[in-house]
Amino acid sequence: KQWYQRRVAITAGDKFPGVLFEVHMMVSNPEQWIDDMSKAGADIYTFHLESSENPRQTIQKIRSKGMHAGCGIKPKTPVEPLSELAPLLDVLLVMTVEPGFGGQSFMTDMMPKVKYLRERHPDANIEVDGGLSPKTIEIAAEAGANLIVSGSAVVKSSDPKGVMTQLRDVVNKYRDSEKAEA
Repeated sequence: KQWYQRRVAITAGDKFPGVLFEVHMMVSNPEQWIDDMSKAGADIYTFHLESSENPRQTIQKIRSKGMHAGCGIKPKTPVEPLSELAPLLDVLLVMTVEPGFGGQSFMTDMMPKVKYLRERHPDANIEVDGGLSPKTIEIAAEAGANLIVSGSAVVKSSDPKGVMTQLRDVVNKYRDSEKAEA
């Protein structure tokens, strides 16, 4: 535990100054880590709905520590409970793979959940995590995702900066078209 706290603090404070630092806590009892992640410099604390006995209380504790609150759902979890919490959240996360390890294939069948959230919460930050790459970004952005988590596609690329630019450009294209329609 101490090594992890030290590593997070070094990453957040020293290696990437001025960068928004989100922690995505795929853990049981996410409430127990809120204080530590706040001390480590996290800006956004995202937990999984399935792991919290009282999500509203978890959100309140996150906010009391000065962080933005995010909540995510696994692929088999219905989207409606996340939607109900949306007014209390800064980030709504839809997992597009089963949590646990990298390199999985993007689950296109999660896009109706993203669309559902975007239709009901047009100004929300909707994040997708898992299997995002230049091949899948268009589908996610078109569904309404505006925050993208991409691991393997970036780190395994010979041009990580180019991949990140491409992902960002596609998301921005859809965000700009949504604003123009509004």
